[in-house]
Amino acid sequence: MRSLDVFAWDKLAALEQQRLRRAPVVTERQGIYAERNGRRLLSFSCNDYLNLTHHPALIAAAVEATKHYGVGAGSSRLVTGNHPLYDELESRLARLKATETACVFGSGYLANTGIIPSLAGPDDLILVDELSHACINAGAKLSGANVHRYRHCDVEHAEALMAAHRANHPRALIVTDGVFSMDGDLAPLRELSRLAERFDAWLLADDAHGLGVVGGGRGSAFANGKAVDVPLQMGTLSKAIGGYGGYLCASQAVIDLMRTRARTFIYSTGLPPAVVAAAIAAIDVIEGDPGYAAEPLRKARNFARATNLPEPQSAIVPVIVGETDAVLAASQLLEEEGFLVVAIRPPTVPQGTARLRFAFTAQHPDGDVERLAELVRSRVLSR
Repeated sequence: MRSLDVFAWDKLAALEQQRLRRAPVVTERQGIYAERNGRRLLSFSCNDYLNLTHHPALIAAAVEATKHYGVGAGSSRLVTGNHPLYDELESRLARLKATETACVFGSGYLANTGIIPSLAGPDDLILVDELSHACINAGAKLSGANVHRYRHCDVEHAEALMAAHRANHPRALIVTDGVFSMDGDLAPLRELSRLAERFDAWLLADDAHGLGVVGGGRGSAFANGKAVDVPLQMGTLSKAIGGYGGYLCASQAVIDLMRTRARTFIYSTGLPPAVVAAAIAAIDVIEGDPGYAAEPLRKARNFARATNLPEPQSAIVPVIVGETDAVLAASQLLEEEGFLVVAIRPPTVPQGTARLRFAFTAQHPDGDVERLAELVRSRVLSR
């Protein structure tokens, strides 16, 4: 085994030299605060956009489900792990997304690596936005399809690729984030939907960072007031929903196919009942209080105005610093002032675009947002 350790240590040493070695830090979260290394910090690095992970209604639902159904599903959903709560969650997700039905997966990563290979194979064409999430690229690669990446949010480039390649493939799929996780911008879903219709392609939008935050809480396909026709609306239950899991909202035929062919659905143990119950309770909050769901975007826009940054389209505001050393220093500076804003480095983002990624939540105090903006304006952006 010595050669294995030598290989691992050599790789780690190279990453260390580039300041790209990573290690998890023990973090105790309580709402908007995170305790790290004995310090209590106001966190702007969490995707818990509606602060539902500690919401009393979600905790109560999870506790009650655990008492009734136990702590685990016990098997895959196609064996005995499909506990009764799944039906309610999937019907609620479908209603929220205005689709016929839905299918819940074990995580967002499992969803995309199961959905995409179930719809496309070696003879088919997939177009992927170049800044799409890693799990989209993984799913596209697993499919064996002919994959082309179009320039970020560039519909003309996507159209050119479609025109050049569509005739050579029986099926085509366009895949994009709805809200891009590192830039916070929205995909041009309406234009992509028209492109898909024109070339008889299928559009899949990953709404991990849109559900509960944009479009009145319904997500990126509803962001501009009128719903866009997105036949494959995928997302997660681990951001604004506050728990864990992934989903696909689509037609009955597509969902039945997923339950029969998606390997990550068939061969994964079902989610714990508590997680499913909490997700149902989270949807209650989102549907019952659209004004609350609008708070993260409002606070992100207040921050952007105070720092003279472009107006955000979501709760995510990136501040591009550039090089790895500089972004690590900026993150440390903010931590010394009581704010947790984790540095995002390559390969998560392209080389030369290391950044501070600010994620705003409904319960961030306006005064603290103002203080953070002043620090960023005077000590980060002024450098």
